[in-house]
Amino acid sequence: MLSMSDVNPGELPELTFALPTIPASAGALVRGRKGRLLILKPTYKGGWTIPGGIVEIGESPWDACRRETREECGLDVTTGRLKCVDFLRPRPDRPGGMRFLFDCGVFDDAVLDTVVIQPIEIAESRILPIDAALPLLSGPVRRRVRAAWKTKRVRYLEDGRPVRGISP
Repeated sequence: MLSMSDVNPGELPELTFALPTIPASAGALVRGRKGRLLILKPTYKGGWTIPGGIVEIGESPWDACRRETREECGLDVTTGRLKCVDFLRPRPDRPGGMRFLFDCGVFDDAVLDTVVIQPIEIAESRILPIDAALPLLSGPVRRRVRAAWKTKRVRYLEDGRPVRGISP
Protein backbone atom coordinates (compact mmCIF):
# COMPACT_ATOMS: atom_id res chain seq x y z
CA MET A 1 0.00 0.00 0.00
CA LEU A 2 1.27 3.46 -0.90
CA SER A 3 1.49 5.98 1.93
CA MET A 4 1.87 9.73 1.64
CA SER A 5 5.43 9.48 3.00
CA ASP A 6 6.34 7.43 -0.10
CA VAL A 7 5.27 10.18 -2.51
CA ASN A 8 7.22 13.35 -3.28
CA PRO A 9 5.15 16.55 -3.14
CA GLY A 10 3.85 17.40 -6.60
CA GLU A 11 4.12 13.76 -7.70
CA LEU A 12 0.83 12.34 -6.51
CA PRO A 13 -0.28 9.28 -8.42
CA GLU A 14 -3.08 9.84 -10.91
CA LEU A 15 -6.29 8.16 -9.85
CA THR A 16 -8.32 6.69 -12.66
CA PHE A 17 -11.90 5.64 -12.25
CA ALA A 18 -15.17 6.03 -14.09
CA LEU A 19 -18.20 7.63 -12.52
CA PRO A 20 -21.45 5.84 -13.28
CA THR A 21 -23.77 7.42 -15.80
CA ILE A 22 -27.36 7.14 -14.71
CA PRO A 23 -29.95 8.62 -17.08
CA ALA A 24 -32.81 10.51 -15.45
CA SER A 25 -36.23 11.59 -16.62
CA ALA A 26 -39.05 13.58 -15.10
CA GLY A 27 -42.79 13.26 -15.59
CA ALA A 28 -45.83 15.36 -14.73
CA LEU A 29 -49.16 14.39 -13.25
CA VAL A 30 -51.43 16.99 -14.85
CA ARG A 31 -54.79 16.45 -13.24
CA GLY A 32 -58.22 17.69 -14.20
CA ARG A 33 -61.23 18.06 -11.97
CA LYS A 34 -63.15 14.92 -10.97
CA GLY A 35 -60.06 12.68 -10.76
CA ARG A 36 -58.96 12.97 -14.39
CA LEU A 37 -55.42 12.67 -15.77
CA LEU A 38 -53.81 14.11 -18.91
CA ILE A 39 -52.17 11.33 -20.94
CA LEU A 40 -50.27 11.50 -24.22
CA LYS A 41 -49.76 9.03 -27.08
CA PRO A 42 -46.15 9.34 -28.31
CA THR A 43 -45.32 8.95 -32.00
CA TYR A 44 -42.01 7.19 -31.28
CA LYS A 45 -43.25 4.27 -29.16
CA GLY A 46 -46.41 2.29 -28.49
CA GLY A 47 -48.90 2.95 -25.75
CA TRP A 48 -49.66 6.06 -23.75
CA THR A 49 -47.64 8.04 -21.24
CA ILE A 50 -47.70 11.25 -19.21
CA PRO A 51 -45.96 14.52 -20.10
CA GLY A 52 -42.25 14.32 -19.41
CA GLY A 53 -38.89 13.25 -20.71
CA ILE A 54 -35.14 13.11 -20.30
CA VAL A 55 -33.31 15.41 -17.89
CA GLU A 56 -30.71 17.24 -19.98
CA ILE A 57 -27.14 17.85 -18.82
CA GLY A 58 -27.10 20.59 -16.17
CA GLU A 59 -30.90 20.59 -15.85
CA SER A 60 -32.76 19.71 -12.65
CA PRO A 61 -35.55 17.10 -12.69
CA TRP A 62 -38.10 19.82 -11.88
CA ASP A 63 -36.85 22.03 -14.73
CA ALA A 64 -37.02 19.02 -17.08
CA CYS A 65 -40.59 18.29 -15.98
CA ARG A 66 -41.64 21.87 -16.69
CA ARG A 67 -39.79 22.06 -20.03
CA GLU A 68 -41.10 18.74 -21.31
CA THR A 69 -44.70 19.55 -20.30
CA ARG A 70 -44.47 22.89 -22.11
CA GLU A 71 -42.89 21.29 -25.20
CA GLU A 72 -45.19 18.28 -25.46
CA CYS A 73 -48.56 19.83 -24.69
CA GLY A 74 -48.14 23.60 -24.39
CA LEU A 75 -48.93 23.83 -20.67
CA ASP A 76 -46.84 25.95 -18.32
CA VAL A 77 -46.65 24.27 -14.94
CA THR A 78 -45.50 26.61 -12.21
CA THR A 79 -46.01 24.51 -9.09
CA GLY A 80 -45.33 20.90 -8.37
CA ARG A 81 -44.75 18.41 -5.65
CA LEU A 82 -42.38 15.47 -5.89
CA LYS A 83 -44.50 12.33 -5.56
CA CYS A 84 -42.24 9.51 -6.63
CA VAL A 85 -38.65 8.52 -7.34
CA ASP A 86 -38.37 5.27 -9.28
CA PHE A 87 -35.16 3.37 -10.08
CA LEU A 88 -35.39 1.36 -13.31
CA ARG A 89 -32.81 -1.37 -13.68
CA PRO A 90 -31.00 -1.45 -17.02
CA ARG A 91 -32.15 -4.07 -19.54
CA PRO A 92 -30.92 -4.92 -23.03
CA ASP A 93 -33.67 -2.75 -24.56
CA ARG A 94 -33.36 0.26 -22.22
CA PRO A 95 -30.65 1.99 -20.19
CA GLY A 96 -32.61 2.16 -16.93
CA GLY A 97 -32.05 5.13 -14.66
CA MET A 98 -33.94 7.37 -12.26
CA ARG A 99 -37.50 8.57 -12.88
CA PHE A 100 -38.91 11.55 -10.99
CA LEU A 101 -42.68 12.10 -10.90
CA PHE A 102 -44.15 15.47 -9.95
CA ASP A 103 -47.79 16.26 -9.19
CA CYS A 104 -48.37 19.55 -10.99
CA GLY A 105 -51.82 20.15 -9.58
CA VAL A 106 -55.44 20.24 -10.67
CA PHE A 107 -56.20 22.32 -13.76
CA ASP A 108 -59.58 23.75 -14.74
CA ASP A 109 -61.20 22.46 -17.92
CA ALA A 110 -60.63 25.86 -19.56
CA VAL A 111 -56.86 25.41 -19.11
CA LEU A 112 -56.87 21.77 -20.21
CA ASP A 113 -58.80 22.80 -23.32
CA THR A 114 -55.71 24.81 -24.34
CA VAL A 115 -53.51 21.71 -24.64
CA VAL A 116 -51.62 21.88 -27.93
CA ILE A 117 -49.64 18.75 -28.68
CA GLN A 118 -46.25 18.78 -30.38
CA PRO A 119 -47.04 16.68 -33.48
CA ILE A 120 -43.45 15.46 -34.01
CA GLU A 121 -43.45 13.65 -30.64
CA ILE A 122 -47.13 13.42 -29.64
CA ALA A 123 -49.93 11.95 -31.78
CA GLU A 124 -52.84 12.51 -29.40
CA SER A 125 -53.83 13.66 -25.92
CA ARG A 126 -56.69 12.63 -23.68
CA ILE A 127 -57.96 13.72 -20.29
CA LEU A 128 -59.48 10.63 -18.73
CA PRO A 129 -60.71 9.49 -15.34
CA ILE A 130 -57.78 7.82 -13.58
CA ASP A 131 -59.42 4.36 -13.77
CA ALA A 132 -59.66 4.68 -17.58
CA ALA A 133 -56.18 6.22 -17.98
CA LEU A 134 -54.18 3.68 -15.95
CA PRO A 135 -54.77 0.64 -18.24
CA LEU A 136 -53.52 2.66 -21.25
CA LEU A 137 -50.19 3.57 -19.64
CA SER A 138 -47.10 1.38 -20.06
CA GLY A 139 -46.23 -0.90 -17.11
CA PRO A 140 -43.61 1.15 -15.25
CA VAL A 141 -45.44 4.45 -15.86
CA ARG A 142 -48.76 2.91 -14.79
CA ARG A 143 -47.27 1.54 -11.57
CA ARG A 144 -45.57 4.86 -10.83
CA VAL A 145 -48.74 6.90 -11.44
CA ARG A 146 -50.86 4.47 -9.40
CA ALA A 147 -48.41 4.65 -6.46
CA ALA A 148 -48.31 8.44 -6.56
CA TRP A 149 -51.97 9.20 -7.32
CA LYS A 150 -53.47 9.35 -3.82
CA THR A 151 -50.45 9.44 -1.51
CA LYS A 152 -49.43 12.57 0.32
CA ARG A 153 -45.88 11.29 0.77
CA VAL A 154 -43.00 10.84 -1.63
CA ARG A 155 -42.74 7.21 -2.72
CA TYR A 156 -39.55 5.33 -3.54
CA LEU A 157 -39.99 2.55 -6.10
CA GLU A 158 -37.81 0.19 -8.10
CA ASP A 159 -39.13 -0.76 -11.54
CA GLY A 160 -42.38 0.88 -10.50
CA ARG A 161 -42.84 -1.36 -7.47
CA PRO A 162 -42.60 -0.77 -3.71
CA VAL A 163 -39.36 -1.98 -2.12
CA ARG A 164 -39.32 -4.24 0.95
CA GLY A 165 -38.03 -2.33 3.93
CA ILE A 166 -38.94 1.13 2.55
CA SER A 167 -42.15 2.39 4.15
CA PRO A 168 -44.73 4.10 1.89
